[in-house]
Amino acid sequence: MDIFQIENLSFAYPESARPALDGVSLSVAAGDFVVVCGQTGCGKTTLLRMLKRELAPHGQKSGRILYCGRDLSALGDREAACDIGFVLQNPESQTVTDKVWHELSFGLESAGLPTSEIRRRVAEMASYFGIESWFRRDTDSLSGGQKQLLSLASVMVMQPKVLILDEPTSQLDPIAASDFIATLQKLNRELGLTILLSEHRLEDVFPAADRVLMLQNGRVLLYEKPHAVAEKLRGIDAAHPMQSALPSACRVFAGLGGQGPCPVTVKEGRRFLSDTCVSAPAAPQPEKSVDSGRVAVRLSDVWFRYERDLPDVLRGLSLEARSGEIFCILGGNGAGKTTALGVLAGLLRPYRGHVLPGGKRRGGRKKDGCCGQRAALLPQDVQTVFVMDTVRKDLGEACAAMGCDRQRAEAMVADICERLGVSHLLDKHPYDLSGGEQQKCALAKLLITEPEILLLDEPTKGIDAFAKRSLTALLRSLADTGVAVVAVTHDVEFAAVVADRCALFFDGQLVSEGAPRDFFSGNSFYTTAANRMARHLYPWAVTCEDVIECGGRNRRVKP
Repeated sequence: MDIFQIENLSFAYPESARPALDGVSLSVAAGDFVVVCGQTGCGKTTLLRMLKRELAPHGQKSGRILYCGRDLSALGDREAACDIGFVLQNPESQTVTDKVWHELSFGLESAGLPTSEIRRRVAEMASYFGIESWFRRDTDSLSGGQKQLLSLASVMVMQPKVLILDEPTSQLDPIAASDFIATLQKLNRELGLTILLSEHRLEDVFPAADRVLMLQNGRVLLYEKPHAVAEKLRGIDAAHPMQSALPSACRVFAGLGGQGPCPVTVKEGRRFLSDTCVSAPAAPQPEKSVDSGRVAVRLSDVWFRYERDLPDVLRGLSLEARSGEIFCILGGNGAGKTTALGVLAGLLRPYRGHVLPGGKRRGGRKKDGCCGQRAALLPQDVQTVFVMDTVRKDLGEACAAMGCDRQRAEAMVADICERLGVSHLLDKHPYDLSGGEQQKCALAKLLITEPEILLLDEPTKGIDAFAKRSLTALLRSLADTGVAVVAVTHDVEFAAVVADRCALFFDGQLVSEGAPRDFFSGNSFYTTAANRMARHLYPWAVTCEDVIECGGRNRRVKP
């Protein structure tokens, strides 16, 4: 039985030049796990919100959506609210109460259920998700992973028939993201729950899916089983932008000219490599050497806490950001990475330790942050960067702050927008953009200030794999001009490609750092899928390109 039937659905936002959805037709069977993917701005979030009546955007709509054979608009309020659950990308925007147990019971109380049933459902769901140890905590004291899990639990306590999730792992570290996806698989397997999930990071969700829906410019490009999507996309266009978004096993298989069924998991990719290639743990090519004497800013034994009675977030943190270098910091949710960026930017003042511009102490009045240097911070919530009603005005405001004349301002805006691929978004309201589009436009505004130190908090959040390549090239060009780039990220594949130096943040301090090959090849979880797949043959290979290069040189010759 089909739980959703979408018939020739089209949708356009007000005053939009092109539709966000264009003739989408498909059906979702009860109990299916469907992954929705595509490039930034392809219509993923719009489609998912159209399936949740209360979240449907305003605009011009045609076509229809049937839920269990009935028009979605004909459902009663209680049925629509309870049967179709929706987990937003940002758990902060879904949290409505101050305590965890209040959050779990809020929906049930709003539905008017008796107290005895509310207590039973809340207890069962808290036990299922392992929430007992933080059941009575304040919601604002939770880590990012806990907040996302609480959002899921507060929806599941309503006992929905359908669960819709919009990029739920975008703010989770690799371990928390893997655990979250495993929880969704368990719900799908044990409860028969129908799940629709949009995601840019396909490594974990692709193998979990029954079907993959790939959108392109608001239209259905492919709607098939995961193996078939990888194979048919290769047949449509071997250079299609979404090729770079596929799991590492698929990309390596295509890069080595594999024949037969396409692998989608690390296990399947490992087996393919073992059958196709021979071991050759040769020394890797030397990585880029950065002049260790060119320190842009140094933190020395920095301690920080948000309030006097709260525990320390930074505990003797020492690090260096070097001019001309891209430095990526990885680590679990709540480890203190964002706080470290706040100290580097001068937004937070440590109670002990020093922030040293240029790596040296200077005379005169003591200051914190990157004093004497232009520093720009891209926050996790990029909406805080925008202050105008169009992207063009926002970028113009940044140009005015820099004292640019009109001609130079127009040239700078045109150049930066072209490099980031956002020229077509200039006349839109920033809040009308998708999450990935907002991310790129916010970065464009920062780059207009021509920073000497660029601080990025989750710069790849919400953007597709093809856009990451453009971002990588942009950051590399900035580093080549002497800009120091410090990026906090959960995206290990991005860090492996872009970074000159990587570090692991744990318990308020850096516990290890090194060049990407040294750093990732020694980890079990904070490493790339390509490395986990190929380390038995090529221990130093950490990117798909590394594996393809090594495998191409060491093909197994069959008699």
